[in-house]
Amino acid sequence: MTTRRRRSALYMPASNARAIAKARMLACDVVILDLEDAVAPDEKAAARHRVVETVREGGFGDRELVVRVNGIDTAWYADDIAANHAIGIAAVLVPKVSSVADLVAIRASLGKNGPPIWAMIETCAAILALPALSAAATETRLTALIAGTNDLAKDMRCRLGTDRMPLIPALTATVMAARAAGIVALDGVCNALDDPTRFAAECMQGAVLGFDGKTLIHPSQIDAANAGFGPSEAELAWARQIVAAFEAPETADKGAIRLNGHMVERLHLAEAEAILAL
Repeated sequence: MTTRRRRSALYMPASNARAIAKARMLACDVVILDLEDAVAPDEKAAARHRVVETVREGGFGDRELVVRVNGIDTAWYADDIAANHAIGIAAVLVPKVSSVADLVAIRASLGKNGPPIWAMIETCAAILALPALSAAATETRLTALIAGTNDLAKDMRCRLGTDRMPLIPALTATVMAARAAGIVALDGVCNALDDPTRFAAECMQGAVLGFDGKTLIHPSQIDAANAGFGPSEAELAWARQIVAAFEAPETADKGAIRLNGHMVERLHLAEAEAILAL
């Protein structure tokens, strides 16, 4: 389990200077400066320049700063990489990564010492390639898988309801691949901006599935994501009980103990310590 919070990862259009300035004061854990979907073709160059200026200006505090570039098959990709590979961002987020060959090509373009890769999983081919992508994570410095639920639903031609039922196998597979590689998994966006109940339900669902957090498209979604993916008071209290129980002299050398009617093992101790570290 990662000990860095990534409960809320907010996409910000790189073409919108006012929105970017506002992001420096928001309570999100990650700011994703978006050069892809949120930027019109005739604004790509200006947005790219603004990203470089924004990163150099800093002021984001503890927020992780990531840049989503255009896809490797687009005319903008090479310029996006050239502008962003050495400016000190936490990662480069690349859309529609569907094969190990994609990962290898991205790493080559970023250079050995360039930023880590965050990969969007948003095609059927990517879902089928998840085991291979996971296995290549260390070599390519892949550190996060991001569910691209809108594009994945389009590629599947499925009919999504509020329960996202057609996507559950793909979402679960994405989490499993991330866990196998020891990397981060972020859930996809929710388009229902005027339905906070639905958004809260998606956060709960994503947390139940095992995601570390959720990608967001509006600042109004931040608080619910932070609450949904952060440990609850009950979880924190239970974690403290587990840690305290294993610290007791009579149980310090035991592999498993009985605690409030539950059998608790050292694997639960590791989970409890990770929760408290968050």
